[in-house]
Formats: sequence, structure tokens, C-alpha cells
Amino acid sequence: MGNNELHMDFFRNKLISRQKELVDVQEAGRESAITVELDQARVGRLSRMDAMQAQAMSQASNRRRDAELYAIKTALIRIDTGEYGNCFECGEPINPQRLKVQLTVRHCINCAGHAEASGG
Repeated sequence: MGNNELHMDFFRNKLISRQKELVDVQEAGRESAITVELDQARVGRLSRMDAMQAQAMSQASNRRRDAELYAIKTALIRIDTGEYGNCFECGEPINPQRLKVQLTVRHCINCAGHAEASGG
């Protein structure tokens, strides 16, 4: 097994571990995002506002979690196809240290900097 395959096994295991963490959190937090009951007889106005704010925060967390799960899924596909670790923009290898920090990163530091500078 070559050095590159060892790296891919490391990244695959990290991605799968993170995916499991996110799914566990997702399952535990489903009730937080359900519609807030607005019955004034049951809950005071401030309590309803707090509940609505908590619901909105939970929904935002769910959207971020869904986006990360999607990024993990596509990263795992890129590992299977041999494309993981290569920049989408220039095709050059992404520094493994950068990948360790952000497992789903798709651009090398140079292309990411160019995209940020141009506002894209």
C-alpha cells in the first residue's frame, strides 16, 4: 500500500467519523426544530419569543449540519474516484495539513485566496 493510499485511509476514516458525529447530533436534536406552539394561554409572550429564537437557531444549525454532511458525502466520493485532495480550480494537490484542518476543503490555498479576493 502506497503512501497516498495510507493518507486516503486516514482521511476516509476521519470523514466517516465526523459524518457519524453529525448524524448522531441530528437525530438527538430533531425536536428542537419543530414548529413552536403559539398558544397564548399556555405560554407567555417572552417565553414564546425565546422558544421561537431557539427554534430558529436550531433550524440554522440543522442547515449547517446538512451542508457539512453533503460536503462529507462528496469528499468520500472524491476519495473513491481518486480526486480527493486535488484542487477543483487548478488541479494541484491540496496541502495535507490544510485537509487535516478542514476535511472537506476543495481548493488549494492559492485558488481559495484568489476566489476570496475576487469576491467569489
